[in-house]
Amino acid sequence: MAEIFTSAFWAEYGGILAEGVWDTLMMTAVSTFLAYLIGLPMGVVMILTQPHGIRPNRVVNAVLGWIINIGRSLPFIILMIALFPFTKFVVGTKIGIKGAVVPLVVSAAPFIARMVETSLSEVDAGVVEAAQSMGASNFQIVWKVYLPEAKPSLVLGGSVVLIAIVGYTAMAGTMGAGGLGDLAIRYGHQRNVPSVMWITVIFLIILVQVVQSVFSRLSVRIDKRLK
Repeated sequence: MAEIFTSAFWAEYGGILAEGVWDTLMMTAVSTFLAYLIGLPMGVVMILTQPHGIRPNRVVNAVLGWIINIGRSLPFIILMIALFPFTKFVVGTKIGIKGAVVPLVVSAAPFIARMVETSLSEVDAGVVEAAQSMGASNFQIVWKVYLPEAKPSLVLGGSVVLIAIVGYTAMAGTMGAGGLGDLAIRYGHQRNVPSVMWITVIFLIILVQVVQSVFSRLSVRIDKRLK
């Protein structure tokens, strides 16, 4: 462990650690963006189609809820292996950053959908009814009422999603996806260089702390109730 404070350690492993951090950040950023493109609309539809929603539809709500629950119940490692053929079909490879993005998105999207649904359900029904009484369309209610009113909760939910995906990238590394998880396995375990494993753990802890701190402060800043 003490060798991580030596120049020899960083001369030998600094490059691969920097690459591992970059790969982890890339997987996290791309997967989060794509997962929100899928999960955010799913969460909105769940709110709109619930029995007391502005566009109730029991069939759509039940089917979508069933899909979300199945997606959330599958362990990531099992899901990643099960999706190998689909991943190869979509991006042409099962390994590397591209190979990890597909299962990361499939795993995170249902989680995001449920987080969005929970955040939007906290919006005061009176505000929604007021918008309806003024003739606002469903799209306007979603865009100008639901999302702005739930913004602090959505931001906090975003931090949870990001931290979860960071953890998923570490697990994906065990299956050849690259990133810090891959370094921990290849060097910390297979090559018996525990210092590399510990430094990857430290980097992951720092990354999680930064994400949580930034999103918590952002949530407080945009929360109208605290002004």
